[in-house]
Amino acid sequence: MTNRRPGLIASGVALGLLISTAAAAQSGRGPAPLRTADGHPNLNGVWDFRTVTPLERPTEFADKEFLSEEEVAAYAAERVRANNADLDREAKKQITTARGQVNGTSETRDLALAYNDFWWDRGTAVVETRRTSLVVDPADGRVPELTDAGTARAAERLRINQRPSEGPEDRPLGERCITGFNSGPPMLPSAYNMNVQIFQTADHVVLLNEMVHNARIIPLDGSNHSPVPLWTGVSRGHWEGDTLVVETKNFLRETSFRNSSKNLHLTERIQRSSEDSLLYTFTVTDPTTWTAPWTVELPMRQSDLPIFEYACHEGNYGMDGTLNGARAIENGSGQ
Repeated sequence: MTNRRPGLIASGVALGLLISTAAAAQSGRGPAPLRTADGHPNLNGVWDFRTVTPLERPTEFADKEFLSEEEVAAYAAERVRANNADLDREAKKQITTARGQVNGTSETRDLALAYNDFWWDRGTAVVETRRTSLVVDPADGRVPELTDAGTARAAERLRINQRPSEGPEDRPLGERCITGFNSGPPMLPSAYNMNVQIFQTADHVVLLNEMVHNARIIPLDGSNHSPVPLWTGVSRGHWEGDTLVVETKNFLRETSFRNSSKNLHLTERIQRSSEDSLLYTFTVTDPTTWTAPWTVELPMRQSDLPIFEYACHEGNYGMDGTLNGARAIENGSGQ
């Protein structure tokens, strides 16, 4: 414990300095400059990535990469209605249960029906590009097939989630409030708290997600990736022209990202696309999970609202009931 404290203090001080510097840079009157003092694009600010555009291209758009202007409003309205948790709840329960069985996770079902519609904040519009999916590569807009190892890992995670819990380590990372289900890395729209605040200096960038207040402090100094694995991996960044490139690897065993493995290699790219928008792109490479790499393109809009505190107590309080229930089942006093 004694040996770890200086590192923890240093990390806290570094984050505090970055936040103070970025806040000071944004406190002036008028619009923020589009470039920082060192000449790089100014990425500072709060960025909103809500959208009803799905990750994968729906089957009805199998050969259609973009929606027409006439189709946009109708499709967005259909998605808003379909996402309404209070409509057709019993039918949705059956659909999402089946989807969870196919994907090897119970998270889809839990998220779809956990709350009344009032609590969700999935957005109401498709992305500005009018793409039919966030996946842009492969060209069919679909995530590549799982490998045999990826399929086996997904099935094992589903089995663990559905049996009585042996301990808290059995439960998904999001349920344990270790990671958020949209904060990543990589970041993807899902349910609520779809905001990220970027703090930027000449030698560091911080990505602070509203979900589970996850903060990634990313050095830009050319240093090597630490060999010590972390839940959200080890990130290092550099500039390629006007694009910030963040390479993340050394994930700790499982991650919260679609049952990927510790071999996940993530490449994120962030560039300023206009005065009030960013283009966030990421490529996923994990040959022990998917048969090919795949790429997502996600536009983000600047928000004039602050990041709000996210207190992930639900899973923590629920953990006691989950484990007590499992013990009751084992003792024959529960069902």
